[in-house]
Amino acid sequence: MSLDEIRAAQRRLAGSILRTPLVRLNVEDAPAEIYLKLENLQPIGSFKLRGAGNAMAVAPPEQLAAGVYTASAGNMAQGVAWNARRLGIPCSVVVPDHAPEAKLSAIRRLGGEVIKVPFDRWWQTLGDRSYPEMAGLFIHPFDDPAVMAGNGTIGLELLEDLPDVDAVVIPYGGGGLSAGIGSAIRALKPDTRIYAAEVSTGAPLAASLAAGEPRDVVYTPSFVDGIGGKGVFDSMRPFVSVLLDGALVSEPDDVAAALRLLVERNHVVAEGAGAAPVAAALSGRAGGGKVACIVSGGNIDAGKLARILSGEALN
Repeated sequence: MSLDEIRAAQRRLAGSILRTPLVRLNVEDAPAEIYLKLENLQPIGSFKLRGAGNAMAVAPPEQLAAGVYTASAGNMAQGVAWNARRLGIPCSVVVPDHAPEAKLSAIRRLGGEVIKVPFDRWWQTLGDRSYPEMAGLFIHPFDDPAVMAGNGTIGLELLEDLPDVDAVVIPYGGGGLSAGIGSAIRALKPDTRIYAAEVSTGAPLAASLAAGEPRDVVYTPSFVDGIGGKGVFDSMRPFVSVLLDGALVSEPDDVAAALRLLVERNHVVAEGAGAAPVAAALSGRAGGGKVACIVSGGNIDAGKLARILSGEALN
């Protein structure tokens, strides 16, 4: 994404999103100064409001008239539904069958219709960019220049608040968040280290980078539902190769520990995907100095959160 595209997105989104705060993680013995970009504080509890809002802002009105739909594990669905409600148009969402109830309830509360399908069918929808039974404009959750530009506004805010940041760790699902933030950071502070955060239950980016070629992996659903998949989409590989310095893979137990730490030390509720960058930074693999972690969302089922806070192991 060009810097001009990202700055244009920032102007379009002004007034409809929260300029989220950047706070330091309250841990004295961490391997770096770890900072938290709190996208969990957005009105829908996720950064997805930015990409969805920008994509729908640039879409021709005649394309929006029949409504919109997306394929999402929950957060992009909420971003599209929130903006659809604001515009007064219908919204439908194709979700994988493991999507958490907290996210499904939020989609319905925002007026979105939920269509639950097996994971492989949901994954196919992302590749096909369509679902035959749906009408309206398809908003891709990550593989869309307007979505990526909207995500990139996080990078602009981050550099305004922490201009001397040494490293940024970004949750990696489809790659749209990394592409957007990475584009902004590379344009304005190219020496910054940029890492993707994955979880071992589905880490195709790390496998592909290690092999030097595309690698598919076995994806196992876990409480870290906002990231992970079977492979890296072909369209995202050019962004990954240019923008990222590597992928940092954490175990679910380490993500759960980071999630507990966020609640205990900073009173921040994050979902698994939002805690994954913190787990990676706490391991020291993102290096020293000032490390910013993108806490991408906070939409986690209350029951799962209670189990994690009690120390119960979750897969």
